Amino acid sequence: MRSPWIIGVSGASGTPYPRAVIGALLDAGEAVDLVISRAARLTLLDETGASVRDAHWKDDVAAWLGRDLGDADLAYWPAGDLAAGPSSGSYPAKGMVVVPASTAACAGIAIGLSKDLLQRAAEVTLKERRRTVIVPRETPVTRSHLEHLIALHDAGAVVLPASPGFYGSGAGATAQQLIDFVAGKVLDALAVPHELFTRWRGELGGGQRSPLGGP
Repeated sequence: MRSPWIIGVSGASGTPYPRAVIGALLDAGEAVDLVISRAARLTLLDETGASVRDAHWKDDVAAWLGRDLGDADLAYWPAGDLAAGPSSGSYPAKGMVVVPASTAACAGIAIGLSKDLLQRAAEVTLKERRRTVIVPRETPVTRSHLEHLIALHDAGAVVLPASPGFYGSGAGATAQQLIDFVAGKVLDALAVPHELFTRWRGELGGGQRSPLGGP
């Protein structure tokens, strides 16, 4: 039976992050279900020029990801379809990632608002105790933002801010390396193998052993 990871893209800035996560999951042979919120469509258009239309989703998503989806195990659910598979706990999903997660999406998921399929699918994933990863991309944050993130943590989600590490590539890191670092941390949280970044091995850039024992 097909058992996908659900990827929810909300309206926060940071559309390169879900692009990297989806690509890495597909490269790992994982099945992916994609939900893009209404606000995220506007962000996608603004940041990438990509327009994802429900009726032409496969061509549009392929253009956004920059890859051929011919053999990819990728499904798409309109955000307004609250009768979609991921809206039910009986749907055999492995878990869900909300990336990037806007403060509005975090609030809606935390209080069980279920205003669209993204929020409903995340709420279902939490109640079924499946792996749930929330990737907020907002700075600075208010007290209410922090309270919603704490509520998500307490409900069982992994709160994984889009905060790249520089130790794998140093000051000369490219934007794609920083994006891949965050995507790799998401896959780590899902226990999906990847080679998106260089892992810390207890050595400094020149190969010397760190006197502090870590980064």
